[in-house]
Amino acid sequence: MPDFAIERRCEGIVCGVDEAGRGPLAGPVLAAAVIIDRRRFRGELRRVLDDSKALPRDHRESCYAALSGYARRGVVSIGVGAASVGEIDRINILRASLLAMRRAVAALSTTAPEGVAAAVPDLALVDGNIAPSLPCPVKTVVKGDALSFSIAAASVVAKVTRDRIMRGLARRYPGYGWETNVGYSTAEHFEGIRRLGVTPHHRRSFEPVRLALSGPADLFALLEAEAPALPGGTAESPELAAD
Repeated sequence: MPDFAIERRCEGIVCGVDEAGRGPLAGPVLAAAVIIDRRRFRGELRRVLDDSKALPRDHRESCYAALSGYARRGVVSIGVGAASVGEIDRINILRASLLAMRRAVAALSTTAPEGVAAAVPDLALVDGNIAPSLPCPVKTVVKGDALSFSIAAASVVAKVTRDRIMRGLARRYPGYGWETNVGYSTAEHFEGIRRLGVTPHHRRSFEPVRLALSGPADLFALLEAEAPALPGGTAESPELAAD
């Protein structure tokens, strides 16, 4: 379980940064930055929050609601950033993820509740091994969402926010299973692409989408090659692929 051990070894105000949605075929990539005032942070959340991929959906939603409550009281500061499908296709998914992280950290200065001073980080703990360009020093932490409480909190915020976006898009674009697969590669999603075609929210730089645009025969060949490994259409995203 994540804890504050890494944060305690750092000086000044520390924010955790993580992203969600690097792997899906559709939708934006989201990032969150979270600063936690450890002196005022109390309650059950300290014992139950974990890496978002390790939590069932209902637990993620509960953790997100708790973090939002702390944010309203000024105990937690949350910034969220995104990179669009167009940006993903133009600059690639890695650079888009780093761009979303930069936007999330920048958003920290604009999301403080009324009467609460905006928290500006002295250091960002970033999940992974590649540092985004930020206005503060960065420390990358491999598997940070399982080690750092701040990064784990950011992973939950990013994941829940992105999933809600995709479930909203599912109502506008039925037939792809986005209400459950949130854009990841599932049999239901592939079948939707085959039957209904590609939407404006699909990532055209990703191979399955590119093949679908080039012709049905190419997509059928990909489906046949990957069919044994594809999860079913009702699985939830944490089990479909790593972010």
